[in-house]
Amino acid sequence: MNLDLILELINSHWFIILLFFVVALLYSSVGFGGGSSYLAILALTSLTFTQIRATALLCNIVVVLGNVIIFHRNKQLNYKKITPLVLLSIPFAYLGGYLKISENLFFILLGSTLVFASVTMWLSKKIVSNSNANQENKLGQNAATGSIIGFISGMVGIGGGIFLAPILHLTNWDTPKKIAATASMFILVNSTAGFFGQSTNPDFQINWSLTSILLVTVFIGGQIGNRISNNFFTPIQLKKATAILIAFVGIKILYDFLF
Repeated sequence: MNLDLILELINSHWFIILLFFVVALLYSSVGFGGGSSYLAILALTSLTFTQIRATALLCNIVVVLGNVIIFHRNKQLNYKKITPLVLLSIPFAYLGGYLKISENLFFILLGSTLVFASVTMWLSKKIVSNSNANQENKLGQNAATGSIIGFISGMVGIGGGIFLAPILHLTNWDTPKKIAATASMFILVNSTAGFFGQSTNPDFQINWSLTSILLVTVFIGGQIGNRISNNFFTPIQLKKATAILIAFVGIKILYDFLF
């Protein structure tokens, strides 16, 4: 990719690039990837829906990888409890990504996902204390939860953290920090599996020139976010702002493709 093409892409997509940087910075500061927001932003562009899914997943992977490394170093990843969650989610995320769906169905699923996520984010205020955290490892329940979320995530093009984290909080799955760490790991493995599933689909296509710029952008934003932690925004504040954004986009998408 030559310099002239890079400058042309930056000039024509500067607002999207800026939004991706901000999303990566804010989400990585509280341990998430921002996949739903990437999808919401890309859904307002002229990119095809197959490119939207793949680009969002790749950006998710780049941002959340740094989170996982930090959580691992801080010993916040309980691999014994995480393994059942991700074990079945990986093949189901791959299957969901590989599955051939129509553009209309994709945007209906995306719109529904964004609206659901926005409501969940807005209402999710529950914080689990260390004393109330459930230390029981329910293998069957974790495996079922992981596989269902993985399949949906692969189809839509997200990591699944927006579904998983609220469920883990509501069931007192573990402490808030370990839930954030678990969601990051879940997002990483499912985004990777979902992307590989999409890449093996005959209809797979992606704008590598633009995607490369976005990947560098979210990498920089994610690295900054990892280091500032949540000094400027609390998870609740970020959830509220994101809920408003993705609710607007989700409703607009559903209106356009249902009516």
